[in-house]
Amino acid sequence: MALRPAKGFAKVYQLEGTDAVVARSIEGQAGFKCSHFGAGRVSEPRLAVGTFDGKLQLWDLEQPKAPLLNVQAHASIVNAIDAFGGQSYGYGPPELVTCGRDGCMRVWDVRQHDAPVAAFEPADSNNVRDCWCVAIGNSYDDQERCVLAGYDNGDVKMFDLRMNKLRWEMNVKNGVCGVQFDRRDIPMNKFVVTCLESQFHVFDARTQHPQKGFASVSQSISTGSTLWGAHHMPQNRDAVMLAAGDGSLSLWKYQYPDQRKVKDQDGKELGVAGSVQQLAQRSLSSQPVNSFDWSPDKQGLFVCSALDQCLRVGFVTKLHKL
Repeated sequence: MALRPAKGFAKVYQLEGTDAVVARSIEGQAGFKCSHFGAGRVSEPRLAVGTFDGKLQLWDLEQPKAPLLNVQAHASIVNAIDAFGGQSYGYGPPELVTCGRDGCMRVWDVRQHDAPVAAFEPADSNNVRDCWCVAIGNSYDDQERCVLAGYDNGDVKMFDLRMNKLRWEMNVKNGVCGVQFDRRDIPMNKFVVTCLESQFHVFDARTQHPQKGFASVSQSISTGSTLWGAHHMPQNRDAVMLAAGDGSLSLWKYQYPDQRKVKDQDGKELGVAGSVQQLAQRSLSSQPVNSFDWSPDKQGLFVCSALDQCLRVGFVTKLHKL
């Protein structure tokens, strides 16, 4: 018996009243694992895709017959992809960041198709950890840019792309499913790390101590489910939606401390973590919510998908009171 390899399918939906209508569709030769719009302008919609056979592809949604870019990015599955610089705002070149099961994190310039512009690979080839998620941030001018990476063993690493080196790392003791800066295009303010076993951590990124790193606060959701990702509101960076493995969404708000940094006994600046408060929680599916995105134009409007293969468009009310 011969089994046909699974192909990749992506569909672009357009809202018409209360109906979601397919506007465009893409078909690839291998299954799609992850995707991102961030490397293309709104006027030139281009979708970056990571595949199950390790390829990075860039598709033009106006002419989706074949990918504009099709390179072997990783030895096996591309677990996650993030992109920035292609929009009309922000600084720096249009870059894609991918991570894979091979433990590697690679940075790609969409204008150069032959090789990554930066690569961070495991130091020990005999002890490779699966890199599950990546996020771009600290891109506040044409030189500065950092990337967060989360791993299956609980490691969280921050790479400085300007210096091309590891800037900071720690272990949160649970597999890291999602990482995100609260804003990409400002000097680092804070970032969220979501994990297995319902845990998440908020790090204050404004102050990095030479030994203790970034101050953080940790919390768990009541359902005890895996947290698949954190998604900050575009209109309010202190509000973040957490997508859970039990099919629920929970909205949290970060409260800054009265004093964000102090000096230790050696006179070095040390960050002070704030607190988090849950604002709302709602169950949407019996299956994990595996993706979520806020509308950048309409506050409270969001779209999400779950492993029940349903696409849901929702709205969060009373956000003006935060």
